[in-house]
Amino acid sequence: MKQGIHPKYYTDGIVCTTCGTVWKIGSTRPNLRVEICSNCHPFYTGEQRIVDTAGQVDRFMRRLNIAQERQTEREARRAGRQPEKKKSLLKEIYGEEAE
Repeated sequence: MKQGIHPKYYTDGIVCTTCGTVWKIGSTRPNLRVEICSNCHPFYTGEQRIVDTAGQVDRFMRRLNIAQERQTEREARRAGRQPEKKKSLLKEIYGEEAE
């Protein structure tokens, strides 16, 4: 191995920011962090919990509620309207006696 051409090798490890698990591995980067790991991922744990570190689920639920409210308002307005009855063109031209 040549001296002075290789990057510095760190054996600190990877840290999971969700559950705090640390794995001792070797890397050329000193601090590696992951958001989710096999200890806390729902696929591996079998639990159906949502790991939401950025608040994306809350934002989605707010947008979904707003969209549902708008839809119910639209349906209520449509149900409240009475369709206008159009006069027959013949009745309009010739009067009421035309049939």
